[in-house]
Amino acid sequence: MPTLNLSGAIRLLVLLAVFLAGVWSQASGLIDEFIFYLPDVQYLVVQHLWLTVMSGCLAILVAIPLGILLSRPSMARVAEPAMQVLNVGTTIPTLAVLALSMSFLGIGTVPAVFGLFVATLLPITRNTYTGLKGVDPALMEAAAGIGMSPTQRLLRVELPNALYVIFAGIRTALAINIGTVPLAFLIGAGGLGELIFTGIALYDTVMMLAGAIPTALLAIAVDMLIAITAFLLVPRGVNPSRA
Repeated sequence: MPTLNLSGAIRLLVLLAVFLAGVWSQASGLIDEFIFYLPDVQYLVVQHLWLTVMSGCLAILVAIPLGILLSRPSMARVAEPAMQVLNVGTTIPTLAVLALSMSFLGIGTVPAVFGLFVATLLPITRNTYTGLKGVDPALMEAAAGIGMSPTQRLLRVELPNALYVIFAGIRTALAINIGTVPLAFLIGAGGLGELIFTGIALYDTVMMLAGAIPTALLAIAVDMLIAITAFLLVPRGVNPSRA
């Protein structure tokens, strides 16, 4: 009689749990209540993703060049102090960062994007810096030995070998970003936080879950998307454990 391996058993248990949850939800009427909030969820998911895309792309565009700059030998003395300055963005609670942003930039999308940008910046910068500094010195010596210029070494040797670590930083940063976007509702920027915080205020569990569940699913979906992108772009010869 064939035996199920561990992964097959886990899949079976997950499917069974989903089936039982669906039966329970249908019997208790929760599905009908969730459907009531579906138009709101569809509208707010677009706002949520827009805030994530704007702040995340801005962080990537700033953090990767900054990490490259700090990894250069000429910047060795200021690299760690600069990292500590960036660390302020993660040390201060995100809600406080958003409140400070609102104090200078008003309410709405602009302060929310700035606050999320600050909260997202460090993981990408840190991983870019760490990935580039972790490139095998033997590879750098070989590249210099065949006459590559510093720019060629960066583009053809360092960045390809650091891509795995850089993508890990982007995955972490975007996960933090998506989980933080609900707070942007508190400063008038919209997003799924509208359902979450309104549900909490009204003690409406279904409304709260209608915002919380899509937020969790978005985080999982974006993480999977970045993981697939990394799988496609990271050179096959790179050893992730070394990078």
